[in-house]
Amino acid sequence: MTSQEIIHGAHDLMLKAISHLKDEFSRLQVGRASPALVEEVRVDAYGSLQPLKSVASVSVPDAKTIQIQPWDRALLTAIEKGIQMANIGLMPNNDGIVIRINIPPLTEERRKELVKVVGRYAEDGKIAVRNIRQDVNNTLNAMKKDSEISEDEYFGATKELQGFVDHANNEIDSIAKKKEQDIMTV
Repeated sequence: MTSQEIIHGAHDLMLKAISHLKDEFSRLQVGRASPALVEEVRVDAYGSLQPLKSVASVSVPDAKTIQIQPWDRALLTAIEKGIQMANIGLMPNNDGIVIRINIPPLTEERRKELVKVVGRYAEDGKIAVRNIRQDVNNTLNAMKKDSEISEDEYFGATKELQGFVDHANNEIDSIAKKKEQDIMTV
């Protein structure tokens, strides 16, 4: 494996870390209804735990309501129970046909808590990027030590790697700042 293949593999891993961070942010409750809040809730359906999105259609009829239409009405109570057990702070209303979840407005205190959560998620993303950098640096050092790559190739690869790390960290900061602004907007 060449140093360029290793560097580009690391870049792909960093992009996946950023994508994962975006997914985590989409699941945060920011006072508006979003299917992402409940799609991954585990539901006991047909004897196994499955994500809600695989047993029901999740829609957002308005900015404050999530509507869940199960494909099998027999799963209504299991879905309701799954949402309650997920401990996401949302109360489902079962009318026998669909489940509706009303999203309460966020209090100032809750907004500040969510901003801290955003900060923790962003820091976790940066830690993932640093770990990728560390692994690649260890690999490059071993390759240099074993004379698989030249000194110049090593320094070029580490410089390119650091460029990817800086770009990933800037992207994480940008995404986190946007999410914080989104949360604090009343």
